[in-house]
Amino acid sequence: MPTPAHRSPFFGKPGRTRRDKLGSMEEIFIRDDMIRLGQFLKLANLVEDGAQAREVIQHGLVKVNGDIEEARGKQMHPGDTVTFNGVTVKVAREG
Repeated sequence: MPTPAHRSPFFGKPGRTRRDKLGSMEEIFIRDDMIRLGQFLKLANLVEDGAQAREVIQHGLVKVNGDIEEARGKQMHPGDTVTFNGVTVKVAREG
């Protein structure tokens, strides 16, 4: 059985999240300065795997910073927000 993306050493510690001051947006921590959109969706547990990430992005169901994004390889940086299925999460730099 493959290791889930959120447990991969590439992404840091699983479950490293924090609610912002408003309590409505969850921050997902990344180790590096950027992460690709498809990887971020998996890390944030918004999708099960890369195939599902590709599908939801291609169908225009994902918004980045409020705009529909159709490129799975879009570079996400700390401060960017991703919305899918009514859930919005924010990219945050670990440490």
